[in-house]
Amino acid sequence: MATWNSRGLRGSVLEDLINRSNEIYTEQGLALIQKIPTPITPIRIDKQSRHITLAYFEQKSTVDYIGAVQGVPVCFDAKECAGDTFALQNLHAHQVEFMTQFEKQGGVAFLLIFYTARDAIYYLPYKDMMVFWERMTSGGRKSFRFEEIDQSYLLHQKSGVLVPYLEGLKKDLLSRD
Repeated sequence: MATWNSRGLRGSVLEDLINRSNEIYTEQGLALIQKIPTPITPIRIDKQSRHITLAYFEQKSTVDYIGAVQGVPVCFDAKECAGDTFALQNLHAHQVEFMTQFEKQGGVAFLLIFYTARDAIYYLPYKDMMVFWERMTSGGRKSFRFEEIDQSYLLHQKSGVLVPYLEGLKKDLLSRD
């Protein structure tokens, strides 16, 4: 069973940016995306601050976000990376399996990766994610470098949207045709 602690807050900056972007997309009628909470069972609560200090995850989570963009079902996970190398241990087999099943049902799955040292947010299409995942599962590298990714999927703040992932989604959809 996994334990929750402050390490679970690592992605909170990216998630805050995505949540605000989702609000803008909803206000503009472009998308309806929901953050999927990870259910936890509190074990210890600080009585003074009333904060949970120790908890266990009740179940494995799937992805961070799920919803629809103008009729297209989407799901994605948000990850942060401090350096130029993204360790695939940050992606879990049950998440990859969920994304694979989602794609088989006609949805679009992807990762949003925040390279904090570069202050860069990247849209990683499912097909590219699977190239790195399959390389790892067949005995290859357990990570991928920033230089290996398609730089055209880097996201740049646009029209007040902090994480304009719809730009990446549009490019992703066009590459599937």
